[in-house]
Amino acid sequence: MKQNSRARVLGRIRQALLDAPPSPEPARDYLTAHTPDDKAVILDLLHENLADYRANVHRTTETDLPALVAELLDRHGAQTIAVPPGLPVAWLSETTAQQHHDTDSLLTPHELDTTHAVITSCALAIAETGTIVLDSGPGQGRRALTLVPDLHICVVRAKDQVVGSVPQALPRLDPTRPQTWISGPSATSDIELDRVEGVHGPRRLDVVIVTR
Repeated sequence: MKQNSRARVLGRIRQALLDAPPSPEPARDYLTAHTPDDKAVILDLLHENLADYRANVHRTTETDLPALVAELLDRHGAQTIAVPPGLPVAWLSETTAQQHHDTDSLLTPHELDTTHAVITSCALAIAETGTIVLDSGPGQGRRALTLVPDLHICVVRAKDQVVGSVPQALPRLDPTRPQTWISGPSATSDIELDRVEGVHGPRRLDVVIVTR
């Protein structure tokens, strides 16, 4: 069978490389973070960058979290809320919003479309990029839960879920899990650079950082 031009060229390249010495390993001595290893500095940077992406950022304690969640839902007029499996029951103990649990009987697209808000935990938060990472773990649920409702309230534990940089985050994430990286509410811009929010996901993102 005739060789095509591509196969001939690749064959010649392979032949020429047979006696070539192995390439040296590239130096990988770059910084893994540009932020001091100081929890207070990292939290302030996360707060600043999340706000820069137009997320609403709040800090609270574990004790005051249920009251803050109820306040945020009331503030946005959210009367129904999607609840992923594994979300701590205490977080919703003070809200009167109707809870739709996405458990064995998954919420239908229509039910999600008529649900005003969703509350989740997260896998990690990255300070330098102002990014929240979800991986469908406990308290996070499937991806549709955080893409359809108009309001997403995401709770981040400062103690063990905040890292400074992407290189610090990657070793802590499971690459086999479905990940969603969120930097602010969903937004897009047209050719005139007019920003429109809520096109591909929630129009409003409230991030609650639990400090202790």
